[in-house]
Amino acid sequence: MTTVIDLRSDTVTKPTPAMRRAMAEAEVGDDVYGEDPTVNRLETLVAERLGKEAALFVPSGTMGNLICVLSHCGRGDEMLLGDQAHIFHYEQGGSAAVGGVHPRILPNCPDGTIDLQQLAGAIRGDDEHFPVTRLIALENTHNRCGGRVLPPEYIDAVGALAHARGLKLHIDGARLWNAAVALGESPARLVAAADSVSVCFSKGLAAPVGSAVAGPREFIRRARRMRKQVGGGMRQAGVLAAAAIVALEQMVDRLAEDHAHARRLAHGLANIDGIRIDPTTVETNIVYFDVVKPGWDAPKLSAALAAEGVRMNDTAPYRLRAVTHYEISAADIERTLTIVDAVLRT
Repeated sequence: MTTVIDLRSDTVTKPTPAMRRAMAEAEVGDDVYGEDPTVNRLETLVAERLGKEAALFVPSGTMGNLICVLSHCGRGDEMLLGDQAHIFHYEQGGSAAVGGVHPRILPNCPDGTIDLQQLAGAIRGDDEHFPVTRLIALENTHNRCGGRVLPPEYIDAVGALAHARGLKLHIDGARLWNAAVALGESPARLVAAADSVSVCFSKGLAAPVGSAVAGPREFIRRARRMRKQVGGGMRQAGVLAAAAIVALEQMVDRLAEDHAHARRLAHGLANIDGIRIDPTTVETNIVYFDVVKPGWDAPKLSAALAAEGVRMNDTAPYRLRAVTHYEISAADIERTLTIVDAVLRT
């Protein structure tokens, strides 16, 4: 039986043998009472890695982002974020539905940034006609902008703008570990200007479940209340936290291999007739490309590739996304390129 090459997302990764052992052996307690020692260890580790006072283990990145927004903003307050942001596109409008927080979107540049002048101009003045602007949200790496990495100097500038105007800065860092590896920077450096950050363990780091949020101790106290309010209080969660600890200790540095595979995939796709891609924009493990061969569109190509054992997501009428991860080898990349070329020649 031919092995399927699953490039739909890095969320498809299975826990490593070391994670499974750690989960089986995890010391546990009731986390709602703060008594799970493995969860406590994970939260301390995350806070240290991100240079923040405290951290909180949460079931998912979507919940992490939501409780951060709810902790920064009240009902009727406004959040500024990019028009390609994951929070805006893929989190069911939770900040508005649950928290009554008004999202004001601004155009993302192709590299995932938002123009600083546009950000500054979007901050509301003190006028009873307007919602009160409380928060700016950035995303690093930026998924819909092709896994692009936001440099620390840009994040510093956004943080300085936010704080000068009395706002907070949140970073959706679901793939922050990829950004840190790509830039050769510490994760703490990338979020130094942020008042809160969410990070994920179940994408490139391959843990089965879980994310965390980090920030000042008082902020995390509020976030813990918000976690409980939206149903995220967990009990013997150490069995999950144990896998996340292994992810942080063993799976971060190897992300460079995923980035190398993504670059090879991008350069190979660029040489296939009927595909359009600029390989120089591929900075981490996410590859977006367009099918431009007459008679083909993204759903058709996705289905044809799946029939040959290669899974990718079609994300727009003519655009597909491939995401590399630790279960994808160099040989898988070469096989994928051979299959894409053969399919488009039919």
